[in-house]
Amino acid sequence: MKDVTVADAKARLSELINRVEEGDSVRITRRGKPVVELTAVRRQLKPIDLVALRALTDGMAGETDADTVRDMRGDARY
Repeated sequence: MKDVTVADAKARLSELINRVEEGDSVRITRRGKPVVELTAVRRQLKPIDLVALRALTDGMAGETDADTVRDMRGDARY
């Protein structure tokens, strides 16, 4: 955890936010005493729609990756 003063935090807020997003924690101090701690917000994961996933993957049965790429490219050869 990194300690920074309020003045430093004001001057480098974007940098501190980037550090927090990368997993670090930042404690902001005023007159040497901690007053705020910045930590990342945990995002909730969306549940997987198994029916939609199954419908998507069932349509791919038998295709290889090479077939898929070839179909995506179509006639766009140079």
